[in-house]
Amino acid sequence: MTMMNRRRAMTLMGSGAALAVPTGMVEAAAPAIRFDHGVASGDPAPDGAVLWTRVTPAAADEAADFMLTWHVAPLDGGDAVGLRSGRVSARAARDFTAKTEVTGLQPGRDYRYWFETAAGQRSPEGRFRTLPRGRIEDLVLAVVSCQLYPGGLFNAYDAIARSDRLDAVVHLGDYIYEYGADGYGAKTGHQLNRLPEPRHEIVSLTDYRQRHAQVKRDPDMQAAHARAAFICVWDDHEVANDDWIGGAENHQSATEGDWGKRKAAAMQAYFEWMPIRDPRPGQPWEAIYRSFDFGDLATLVMLESRLLARSQQVHAKNEVPAPSEYAAMMAERARPDRTLLGSGQLGWVEKTLSDSVKAGRPWQVIGNQVVMARIDGPDLEKQMGAPRYAAMMANIPAELRPLLAQAQASYRAGLPLNFDSWDGYPAERERLYAAFARAGSQPVVVSGDSHAAWANDLYDAKGNWVAAEFGGTSITSPSWGDLMPGIGHEIAAANPKVVRFCDQEGKGYIHLTLTRDTATARFMTVSTVLAKPYTQQCVATWRTRHGEKAPIESVA
Repeated sequence: MTMMNRRRAMTLMGSGAALAVPTGMVEAAAPAIRFDHGVASGDPAPDGAVLWTRVTPAAADEAADFMLTWHVAPLDGGDAVGLRSGRVSARAARDFTAKTEVTGLQPGRDYRYWFETAAGQRSPEGRFRTLPRGRIEDLVLAVVSCQLYPGGLFNAYDAIARSDRLDAVVHLGDYIYEYGADGYGAKTGHQLNRLPEPRHEIVSLTDYRQRHAQVKRDPDMQAAHARAAFICVWDDHEVANDDWIGGAENHQSATEGDWGKRKAAAMQAYFEWMPIRDPRPGQPWEAIYRSFDFGDLATLVMLESRLLARSQQVHAKNEVPAPSEYAAMMAERARPDRTLLGSGQLGWVEKTLSDSVKAGRPWQVIGNQVVMARIDGPDLEKQMGAPRYAAMMANIPAELRPLLAQAQASYRAGLPLNFDSWDGYPAERERLYAAFARAGSQPVVVSGDSHAAWANDLYDAKGNWVAAEFGGTSITSPSWGDLMPGIGHEIAAANPKVVRFCDQEGKGYIHLTLTRDTATARFMTVSTVLAKPYTQQCVATWRTRHGEKAPIESVA
């Protein structure tokens, strides 16, 4: 929960192995079969990756299952050079999606892949790189999150698709949003004719499937998926805003039914439509945390902090708390039993980091949904001065002005900027920092969710420097900077030791490069999400050095 209800405010701003073949399989000979949603790869391994596509059947075949043949070949060879093939079914029960885990490939090598029907219809072609083994000198990742379809064009994905060097894309969540056509991003959605499908807020399995399908039809989204393997986790909007283990801010049981059923429907659609391994046998579907080793250089640790164990967010009775609620909220926030990850996942994180350190890898990267740094809200009137503050307030929708004023009062009283982030769970954050220390790891934390770019220094409760955090801005989703240009500078000024850089306005991604000695984040933005063509620029570069427990550095 943000201090002001994010949904309301942003509305105004924008205002496994191949499946067995069942009986009755159709060989997909009908000419009407199409690959409208492109192809995707994900969860790379040293010997392969997960490959994904979907067929769009003719109306007469909507109850049938279809057999496809997948093909993988080295990127630098022809169709017959090192070609591997297999069969996979696109089943009606899985919304005609097809997903297979290819194995037996060479580590650290680029491959291309495609699917074919029995009639010879061929899907678009994609590429991926298997995880390397042994010594490597560098690693290049694109870190992305928060792609509101009505919020604008996916120009950042077009830029990613044109990358000369890209080992993988790390997606930190909010691949889809649950809101209807009259909500989040509605103004821009109408302007660009990018209204969500279906038009209502999504609740059922059919709804979630339709929303995933819309995003996958976007040509820039398809191009990015075809460029590199994605390593994904969900955040909240893949189900509902500010969700936790027992519900969500944007779920009302009286009108939207049982939370467990809604969550199950959303997760089923996610596993069908995303290039991610299916749930592990014996594990809950929510347990999608996992790790990836990039040779002897780095381990990527992907966390799950929404559906598996998260305690309910501290919240006020109204959109922003009254002064009489401050003490109770802060006492609730400080409870030691409040959790984001749960003890099982936290133990797994420590062991995974420890194993990586013992293996001699200099870097451990934490793929994390929400901002980890302690961030105080800014006292804007004091920092900006009365004339500038008054001018800014005059440009804000009248409905939001009292909410902002109330939020300012709560910040002055010491409440954090965002209770939905790690700031709402300080005891759990200290447990995680202690796990870092016991593992001997100085990780790089990459974070999503906030729709802003961050370069943060992480400190524990005793003031000891712990790690560097690089937070990525959104692909399209609105931010406070859209309402209040320059607000990122004010947030940084209110947190001079922690927040070294904050951009609340740009839309784009993090270009993260790891070498033996440094981890460098280049904050890439696009000039517009409202039109094409666009330009791309790097607005800031920050780095941290391996083995130096010191604040991050700005790179000119």
